[in-house]
Amino acid sequence: MAGEVIVDALPYIDQGYDEPGIREAVMAMVEEETRRYRPTKNYLEHLPQLSLHQFESEIMKTEFERLQSRLPMEMMSMKRYELPQPPAGKTTDVASWSECVDNSSAQLEHQATRIANLELMARYGAEAWKGYNAALVRMLHQLQRQLQELRKEIQEVNWQRKTTQTEAGEKLKHLEASWVSLVSKNFEIERACVELEKEIAGLEADYDLKKKALQSQQAAERSEPSDKSQNKEQPEEKEEKMDTEAGQPESTEEAPSDKTGVD
Repeated sequence: MAGEVIVDALPYIDQGYDEPGIREAVMAMVEEETRRYRPTKNYLEHLPQLSLHQFESEIMKTEFERLQSRLPMEMMSMKRYELPQPPAGKTTDVASWSECVDNSSAQLEHQATRIANLELMARYGAEAWKGYNAALVRMLHQLQRQLQELRKEIQEVNWQRKTTQTEAGEKLKHLEASWVSLVSKNFEIERACVELEKEIAGLEADYDLKKKALQSQQAAERSEPSDKSQNKEQPEEKEEKMDTEAGQPESTEEAPSDKTGVD
């Protein structure tokens, strides 16, 4: 099926992972593949263009510019916590004194606010911290329960994986033993077939030799009667020749007598 991933590793039954040099060899193979891998597709092309300046404020932009320019950071101004008097040339200036009075009032109000915060913290701070700590403890217990549940699920998954892989390992061992047995039987059958082929070839060669010998013997036996008939014909021819030779003088002698008789 498309998109299906088949994992053929069985770490609970496979051996050899802890042998020296295995990890280095695997990492070398991974590095080689990553060097050869060249992505040909942008997997983020369906997303909008990333805007890095969307959440930057003016202060952040100014600070980033300062960092890019490698300028030192400005020291914290403590002027707002000071109570300066008007300059020497403005001791009679009402506006300068009004500014100093406003600054003093702001500083006084700031100190009053700090005192109020300290009083509130002294009265309610302990209980607030207790409540905060109790909330943290509740969050801690809740996260611990979640952690225990996750560990339990992980343990169950690991046990299930181990059981599945152990069963698969037993099945693979059985199949491997069957395969080895079948391969051995096939090898024995092939060897027996080769021996039978050799035996058949030897028998065919013996049969061919015997057949050729029999054919030559039959040919020899067939040739013997023809030789005998030829030998019989030769004496008859000799007798006929002898008869003809013996009859020729008689015919020559009789011829003159015939001629004399005619005369």
